[in-house]
Amino acid sequence: MVLVTIEKKKMARGGVKILFYLYIIVIFYFVLLSERYGRNTGYTTSHVNLVVFQEIKRFWTYRHLLSAEAVITNVFGNIFAFSPFGFMIPVVIERRKALFLSVFATFIFSLVIETSQLFMRVGVFDVDDLLMNTIGGFLGYLVYRILLAGYDRYRRKKR
Repeated sequence: MVLVTIEKKKMARGGVKILFYLYIIVIFYFVLLSERYGRNTGYTTSHVNLVVFQEIKRFWTYRHLLSAEAVITNVFGNIFAFSPFGFMIPVVIERRKALFLSVFATFIFSLVIETSQLFMRVGVFDVDDLLMNTIGGFLGYLVYRILLAGYDRYRRKKR
């Protein structure tokens, strides 16, 4: 019985690792290449925002002139897009208690993406995105811990 559980855990972890790598590819595609977000043509110069909350304030101030999709995508999209990263990191690295590592890895992954945008001249290198992405990774980790606690409680009751 225990052997089956160990095998199931290994298979599940392997599945999450595959999803994790696919997730990273999808994120890079949408951020760097997706025509939907205007990535098919690069800028002639790099665009950088190093002022915290500047873009968030701008989107909120002009929300009545922008589509709801643009506002939601910019303000909340980064959080939701990076939540899976924070959720999957503890599974991929095989450590249940990895809050700092999950948040730090999310920040580094976000920094790589923002730097890629800078050098490829697509999108904007934006500190607001770094902040929102990192918050998303943190929230993803919290969801992981909540689900793990629920699973552990279920297993104890089942015994």
